Amino acid sequence: MSRRTPALIAAAVLLPLALTACSTSESTDAEPEAAAKGEGFPYTVKNCGVTTTYKAPPKRVVTMNQHVTEIMLELGLKKSLVGTAYLDDQVLPKYAKDYAAVPVLAKEYPSYEQVLAANPDFVYGGYASAFTAGDGRGREAFKKAGIETRLNTESCTKGDQPMDTLYEEIREVGRTFGISDRAEAWIKQAKTDNAATAKKLADLKPVSVFVYDSGDKTAFTAGGEGIGNELIERAGGTNVFADLDKPFGDASWENVVDRKPEVIVIYDYGATTVEQKKKRLLTDPALADVPAIKNKRFAVMPLSDAVLGVRVPAAVDKLAAQLHPEAVKAATTP
Repeated sequence: MSRRTPALIAAAVLLPLALTACSTSESTDAEPEAAAKGEGFPYTVKNCGVTTTYKAPPKRVVTMNQHVTEIMLELGLKKSLVGTAYLDDQVLPKYAKDYAAVPVLAKEYPSYEQVLAANPDFVYGGYASAFTAGDGRGREAFKKAGIETRLNTESCTKGDQPMDTLYEEIREVGRTFGISDRAEAWIKQAKTDNAATAKKLADLKPVSVFVYDSGDKTAFTAGGEGIGNELIERAGGTNVFADLDKPFGDASWENVVDRKPEVIVIYDYGATTVEQKKKRLLTDPALADVPAIKNKRFAVMPLSDAVLGVRVPAAVDKLAAQLHPEAVKAATTP
């Protein structure tokens, strides 16, 4: 999990149903009309400490990390993509055809030289590790090469409401590419979807939740910053490590026991399967008295659902159905 190693967490803020209601697939092949006319430009935006003025939309884009790739595809920008890299899991089925047409530069992060070989004018990173200066991929290095960059804003915001950060991320990407109408349509639908989930959960008592991402000697878990924590809250849960002042961090197993989570949410990605993670938790004698372990109450989320991207509204609803199955079922039954 190199993109989210503890050394990067302080800089990088971080859950397979399609967001069908939010799809912009019908406009995928359309050239942005505003961009073609030059309307809305120049556009100046400050992103994670870097101020950029765009005189026109970027035309040749490399995306690094799955959630920003899916943002581009959701907004109908597949023709702008000249390269991509680093999947956490499978792209949503509705993006599969478009994704297959984009050259994959590397399984994980491409080198600076590999990125330059794609001749981009814009690089969009999902995690701060996408722009690790020590690996030669710093934003300043790209700027010197005449390439503009954007970092997903979950990696540089703190203390705000992450769902609002998501809306702003979509809005700023829309402005950058001259497709504000598509971005605003997505935001409107996302707000509608979030409101519908909230209605299903009205007056329900939240259940306590521990997120298990990975770890053996300690538990790598979701903290109180970032979209992962808000997703839990919007799904009718309370994150037992919400007091951890970062999006992800290590917690002791003793603290897991002391905080008595009722449900364990497992992030599904990488080489370690969900069943392997469950086995590790269920067979640990130290966890035997944890309510979630005693009752075998697990919920599962793909990691790509739990980061700041277009999956989030649907992910909230999916998690709600796992935390409060009877209530959600009753709310959706005619």
